[in-house]
Amino acid sequence: MSWTPLLIACAACYALKLVGLSVPARLLTNPRIERVASALPVALLAALIALQTWTSGRSLVLDARMGGLAVAALAVVLRAPFIVVVALAALTAALTRLA
Repeated sequence: MSWTPLLIACAACYALKLVGLSVPARLLTNPRIERVASALPVALLAALIALQTWTSGRSLVLDARMGGLAVAALAVVLRAPFIVVVALAALTAALTRLA
């Protein structure tokens, strides 16, 4: 393994973080920017969940992960603690794969 690509990636991540820290505070206090900034993590997490649940490589797949996600969504609606949501989703996916 070459260290060059790793060091370049580290430098790029550091530069990106530095650019984010150098944004003037007056731009960040704009109400529109605040709304977008608060909604962005939720949208990214939803996209990640969708990709990890319904895809395998370059194809769509419906398997045990879908059952786990459905049970997790139900547990969230019922206001279960986060660890319970994760445990129920994992247990459902495992039992679905077992069957």
